[in-house]
Amino acid sequence: MANQRVVRKTALRDPLDRGAIEAIVTGRHGAPFDVLGPHAMSLEGRPVWIVRAFLPGAAAVWLEPHGAPSQEDANDITGARRVSADALPMRSLHPAGLFSVVGMGEAAPAYTLRVRWESGAEEALTDPYAFAPLLSDYDLYLIGEGSHLNLYERLGAHPCQVNGVSGVMFAVWAPNARRVSVVGDFNLWNELRHPMRMRSNGIWELFLPEAPLGALYKYAILSWNGEFRTLKADPFAFYAELRPGTASKVWDLSGYVWGDSDWMGDLARGNGLDAPMMVYEMHLGSWRPDPGQDNWNVTYRELAHQLAPYLVEMGYTHVELLPVAEHPYDGSWGYQVTGYYAPTSRYGSPQDFMYFVDYLHQHGIGVIVDWVPAHFPKDEHGLAFFDGSHLYEHEDPRQGEHPDWGTLVFNFGRNEVRNFLIANALFWMEKYHVDGLRVDAVASMLYLDYSREAGAWIPNQYGGRENLAAIEFLKRCNATVAEQFPHHLMIAEESTAWPGVTHATQEGGLGFSLKWNMGWMHDILQYFHRDPIHRKYHQSELTFSFVYAFSERFMLPFSHDEVVHIKGSMLNKMPGDHWQKFANLRALYTFMYGHPGKKLLFMGSEFGQWAEWNYAGFLDWGLLDAQNVEVSRHRQLRELVRDLNSALKASPALYERDFIPEGFEWIDGSDAAQSVVAFARWGDEGRDMVVVVGNFTPVPREGYRIGTSRAGRYRVWFNSDEERYGGSGILPSGDLWTDPIAAHGKAQSLTLTLPPLATVFLRFQGEA
Repeated sequence: MANQRVVRKTALRDPLDRGAIEAIVTGRHGAPFDVLGPHAMSLEGRPVWIVRAFLPGAAAVWLEPHGAPSQEDANDITGARRVSADALPMRSLHPAGLFSVVGMGEAAPAYTLRVRWESGAEEALTDPYAFAPLLSDYDLYLIGEGSHLNLYERLGAHPCQVNGVSGVMFAVWAPNARRVSVVGDFNLWNELRHPMRMRSNGIWELFLPEAPLGALYKYAILSWNGEFRTLKADPFAFYAELRPGTASKVWDLSGYVWGDSDWMGDLARGNGLDAPMMVYEMHLGSWRPDPGQDNWNVTYRELAHQLAPYLVEMGYTHVELLPVAEHPYDGSWGYQVTGYYAPTSRYGSPQDFMYFVDYLHQHGIGVIVDWVPAHFPKDEHGLAFFDGSHLYEHEDPRQGEHPDWGTLVFNFGRNEVRNFLIANALFWMEKYHVDGLRVDAVASMLYLDYSREAGAWIPNQYGGRENLAAIEFLKRCNATVAEQFPHHLMIAEESTAWPGVTHATQEGGLGFSLKWNMGWMHDILQYFHRDPIHRKYHQSELTFSFVYAFSERFMLPFSHDEVVHIKGSMLNKMPGDHWQKFANLRALYTFMYGHPGKKLLFMGSEFGQWAEWNYAGFLDWGLLDAQNVEVSRHRQLRELVRDLNSALKASPALYERDFIPEGFEWIDGSDAAQSVVAFARWGDEGRDMVVVVGNFTPVPREGYRIGTSRAGRYRVWFNSDEERYGGSGILPSGDLWTDPIAAHGKAQSLTLTLPPLATVFLRFQGEA
């Protein structure tokens, strides 16, 4: 044919030495591209090229130059593919499957490998060792520096085209490996078949034409550490095999067409710290069953269609998901992550999770995801002892192991580890449009002696207990998120009095958007757990949170952690008979909505589930269906939560100034004898005012006088004791007027009957 190149084989023999041959066929050659693929050299004074291929299980191999006869031309009358006349037979260098051919010329032609396997099957293969490196020197520099913000675009498995050839680019960080291979469905999990090219900074890469979308794969690592061998899932995999499988899955995240442009374009309002924020915390797998599935588990898409209308009806602004990153053990609830870049395959594909977020956004619901940068599990296929060394974790167990959870602690002092985590935070916001991350177990990161006995931890360089590397990581992570995604949220679950958690990093703070107020949660639950007759002795548990309410930007959580491990459900924490339990819980929730701070409530708590949360079961939705009077209180409680969300949205005083003292005014916190507390909330520029009064005994307080800063008319804006919520209905709805009678240091006051075990909102309506 006219366009066919003339390629000539020589009689020269391949000079490859026995040591290199043995290293290749035994999988111990750390630089396979030095041996395999095309090479130009001089033999006996003549320019020649050599192509070598390692194909375990091959009986014969030919090099078929591009431009040789077409597929149609090379088919015999039976339709079977045959080797073209211009194909060059490759000589066997080793019976394990190493072949080579030597040709005349300055460079090898473009070619395809034609393989006849020992089974008799034939296959045409594009040689992965014929491709130049794909990672740029600049990529490698940023990776070594720990500043590659798009790290997930370069490491991991990425379907792509190179020189017109479709395949997958694999790259992994394993600096202490002697050899790393890609293994998977496409090569029968043979760790000898596809060894990778080592680049600088411990990065290994390989473009693999054979790997199809959806293929299962891992990295086969041979370490310099005593010939340690392991198969590892890809730390940057976008998708993972469904448990109990542990392989990664080749996946392409492109192609999903988002429909949430309105939401994303108005994030400054939707996620604004001066906006109402009521968060519904949930575990995807145990919210509501799908009877149509064999295991009753819903998919991301099915759940989106169930959840969005429920949250809209209930008036929530955001949902917070217990971790969705891939994890092997259901009982960890997602908090022991092995796939930081992969939404769990339990509920569908990555695009299915995109649909979930997208659908909620289109219905006005923000999505927050729990994120776990503090620690990771010891599972063999995960990050632990990744390349035969303590790569992601500290080597010393006094720094690298978490005694409470049996997990490993990230080495925050290592550039590449910090980069892995910071890029991961950005990844969820960029690729999945999540509105923010709730950062788990921050306290365990801040303190070197967290849950450790004396002598079981190592002080920092100054002799202190602060984890300086973790502090620097958190600051850098929050600052980077704020720069790249200025309207997204970073929320700290931090259980100590560490100063400046939500203060700007430029001011020495950690830079979080919000902090869970764990102190408030502990105190208020302890107070409400007490029999009302004893509450007068513990008024400080009710009022102490106001002392520090504006030291941080707080979120008030009643989270999953409070309804597990024999702690009792929210309803079962309450004392008294059936009626009093519901009355206490209604009063508590209403008090929470009056207290400064954003709100969070775990699923099932909105309707008073009796049982503790069980990750392996489902919420007891049947409580809402029964018709008897006692059970109907569950519906009434849910109605109260729905109306609280509505009342808060309608009252700027209850959300605009959650984080500044000007939004709060004490009226009286000292009436311990009657277990009553009263304070006012103020909106911007005083345009809105709400008085919050709580009576936390079962005794009505008739003629109770409340001092006010404004004279005029007040409306009973919300009353947790209304009959429609299951209450006594002692305080009728309507308006109240102030009198020129001094009380609580105010010149004006009003009187009302305080209902039993109730919290009431009185909203200012105007001058008398």
